[in-house]
Amino acid sequence: MTKTQRQHRISDLLEREVISTAAQLVARLASDGIAATQATVTRDLQELGTVKVRDLHGSRRIVIASAPSVAAAPIDHLRRMMGEWVGSIDVSLNLVVIRTPPGCAHVVASALDRSALTGVLGSIAGDDTILVIADEKRGGPALAKELRTLAGLDDITTTSRKGKK
Repeated sequence: MTKTQRQHRISDLLEREVISTAAQLVARLASDGIAATQATVTRDLQELGTVKVRDLHGSRRIVIASAPSVAAAPIDHLRRMMGEWVGSIDVSLNLVVIRTPPGCAHVVASALDRSALTGVLGSIAGDDTILVIADEKRGGPALAKELRTLAGLDDITTTSRKGKK
């Protein structure tokens, strides 16, 4: 594993789990099959620009200082962004395509990424289109249905639009 890959994995772990020491992080990496010494992990933490903070629950944890927030954004924020900017949502297997007005996709994608919805592997935003990838367990149709509900779109609108092609 390269240094960059290890640091990416460390960033991932810090975002998802409460880790308060380099020793805990070494143990967590080892449980994933990644060998690293405490000195190496400490250097990685310094290079990543981490700090120790108290989170919303009072737990001490290591976070990346440039991270916008320790906690996920509230679902109401995503609902507002979806309701205001989403025009349509289509699905194919585990892929969900969201259409917005030109120049607005990044706003919705950012809200989606920060919401930490379960079953979302990631999203890619263009100018007016967002590609959201659902994990196999969640599946695209279930994710699309939830996103349509958040956006205030009904399934009939999207289905009838598809039928006009």
